[in-house]
Amino acid sequence: MRQEHTYPVELISKHIRLKSFVGGKVLKQLSLRPVIYKYNTVEEFCKIFKIGKGDLIITNEFIYNPLFEKLGLETKVVFQEKYGLGEPTDEIIENIYIDLIGIEYKRVIGIGGGTVLDISKIFALKNVSPVIKLFDKKLEIIKNKELVLLPTTCGTGSEVTNIAILEFISRKTKLGLASDEMYADSAIIIPELLYSLPYEFFATSSIDAFIHAAESYVSPKATQYTDLYSLEAIKIIISGYKRITEVGKDGRIPILENFLIASNFAGIAFSNAGVGAVHAMSYPFGGLYHIPHGEANYVFFTEIFRTYTSLKPKGKIYKLNNFLAKYLECDVKSVYNELDILLDNILKKRSLHEYGVTDDELLKFTKNVTTMQSRLTANNYVTLDFNRIYTIYRNLM
Repeated sequence: MRQEHTYPVELISKHIRLKSFVGGKVLKQLSLRPVIYKYNTVEEFCKIFKIGKGDLIITNEFIYNPLFEKLGLETKVVFQEKYGLGEPTDEIIENIYIDLIGIEYKRVIGIGGGTVLDISKIFALKNVSPVIKLFDKKLEIIKNKELVLLPTTCGTGSEVTNIAILEFISRKTKLGLASDEMYADSAIIIPELLYSLPYEFFATSSIDAFIHAAESYVSPKATQYTDLYSLEAIKIIISGYKRITEVGKDGRIPILENFLIASNFAGIAFSNAGVGAVHAMSYPFGGLYHIPHGEANYVFFTEIFRTYTSLKPKGKIYKLNNFLAKYLECDVKSVYNELDILLDNILKKRSLHEYGVTDDELLKFTKNVTTMQSRLTANNYVTLDFNRIYTIYRNLM
């Protein structure tokens, strides 16, 4: 017979405190939300989740019509592209909000890329408009609807994060809102949803996932648990990129499920550890020039990580660079040159001036990063001051 052991409450409490607090700081290791499900087809998902009346589906027409329309679902459907193309904006949110006035729904089903999933998170909240007040923390963040998210790209990892990113037109920048209220209740992995994903969206989204994994690995909030997800995502993506380089763009098709899983892993890592300077520096640039999120991040990625390496070569970046060297099969000193070559085979990197960026805008971008992106810069591997950030922008012109 198994012997049961009991301990005094005082001992249990002390044990928990010792594990949870060091030097007065809470050391949370990992939070895994939401519940993740995997299905072979959208039909299987819709049947098991009983999608129907009382549900609001937010998606794109090019996703919904070929895969969902034939199922005859009795739901309210919102097509994101009818309100605006590209990255999610405050104007898109406000216009959808107006069209949903008077419509009752208890569950939000988001089916799409990062734009659709971030919009869906916001519409699972009680207070949506004016959305600028929500992001300025002047509206209470209350989740009053069930949220189910289905990614159709392999990059944002938004299905497992508590963050929504919006471009605010009047402010000419992107802002993020992070709250546990915006975690999905269920994240649904269906490889079938990626088969019609155009190559350009595959490229920008998968590079975004790669950057999520790398930034979260060197974040001061990283733990041994988040490191597992970060490194596995990096390994899967490098392996996939090598295959595509060898056999061409269609080489991605048989391994799309791998990229979907890697994106999910990277999302878990960065939802716990956060991302830093790459995202912070891309926001004002991407917001002004309406650049796809992953592409905007890629512009800054290797330059920032070279800067990290020069400023603090023996810290966590040392471990990352050696890991990259192993899977890139190169000398550790050549890591970022080799990484640029590999990533350029997937998506050609462009200089800032090729997008039309002017010298005057570099100063504005730098001010934006130092005054409005502290949520992100707090996760930098090392502190980057005003001059260092400006220098990075200058180097990328």
